[in-house]
Amino acid sequence: MITSRIEALRRLQKANGIACVVLMPGANLRYFTGLEKHLSERPLLAFLPADGEPVLLLPELEAPAARSLLGREIRLFTYRDEEGHEHAFYRVAEALNLAGQPLGIEYLTMRVLELRRLEQAFPDCPIMAVEPWLPPLRMSKDETELAHMRRAVRIAQEAMQRLLDEKAIRPGRTELEIAADLKVALLRAGNQGDAFAPIVVAGPNSAQPHATPSDRPLAEGDLVIIDWGAVYAGYRSDITRTFILGQPTEEMQRIYRTVRTANKAARLTIRPDRTAQDIDRAARQIITQAGYGDYFIHRTGHGLGLETHEPPYIVEGNLDILKPGMTFTVEPGIYVPGLGGVRIEDDVVVTEDGVETLTTLPRELIAL
Repeated sequence: MITSRIEALRRLQKANGIACVVLMPGANLRYFTGLEKHLSERPLLAFLPADGEPVLLLPELEAPAARSLLGREIRLFTYRDEEGHEHAFYRVAEALNLAGQPLGIEYLTMRVLELRRLEQAFPDCPIMAVEPWLPPLRMSKDETELAHMRRAVRIAQEAMQRLLDEKAIRPGRTELEIAADLKVALLRAGNQGDAFAPIVVAGPNSAQPHATPSDRPLAEGDLVIIDWGAVYAGYRSDITRTFILGQPTEEMQRIYRTVRTANKAARLTIRPDRTAQDIDRAARQIITQAGYGDYFIHRTGHGLGLETHEPPYIVEGNLDILKPGMTFTVEPGIYVPGLGGVRIEDDVVVTEDGVETLTTLPRELIAL
């Protein structure tokens, strides 16, 4: 168990009147316990009371690995496949003896299966969301976390450089073929998981920020957006670069310069005590003044760490104050139907006196 993180969680639990936090497999479970598990038909839950011994409910087949990692710092309640998991929830409820006190759950992660079992086993305990108060514990990364994120950035950048060196992005090849090449290059560079499925979209498809790769062949004159990331020790990178096949038109060049200027303006705005909203406004102002405000159709960025999308969200209306150690993306974009899109995305960390940009790939428009 990661003691300092658990103690910080307990302080927040008590401040918010939560007797016990219940965690599903995912980023929070890994952050507070070190357990890296995936969702399956077999429920696995960690119960972290504000006072008392943590409890882990899990299949018996998972118990040896959990005990090896966690030692005796957590009490295990196991179940076998043939008997099912329902009785294990009642055993946990009896052991915790919460007497109607609130349970905090991850509204964005918990499934109906686990929620129904909790409601049955803890019928008098109010169910409350942890999202309003738990995220700040993970927003500021320590040096170990930042080292993992820097490694994830290096892996992603090395993979892209391999594609450029091999001239894999060229007319005639399909978006799907290039996406497949990128996945292989990421593995060769040391990728340890899927940050997300790479986005490779060209020509008219690039006007859709989250389009998926298709079997459309790339053509001369296409703008090509590639959005990809890597995972190292659980921490993610998330990078986007835009290329041009052949020579760009004057409008393409104007759009690209605008996005690059917006990206730079946003990164120069980052420092402690600014708000997330300030960063979004810095990028959006540049794009709006250039006449493309209606074509910037998403927020300027999102937090990055154990999840590819996590707080803080760099968007109008978010008054969260930036603090050293916060990591997030800066990714302004312009998307013109029929013409294509441009997005330039960097990963950054707030420092004591400003910002460090973790990504180092060129931001100039590269003609392929």
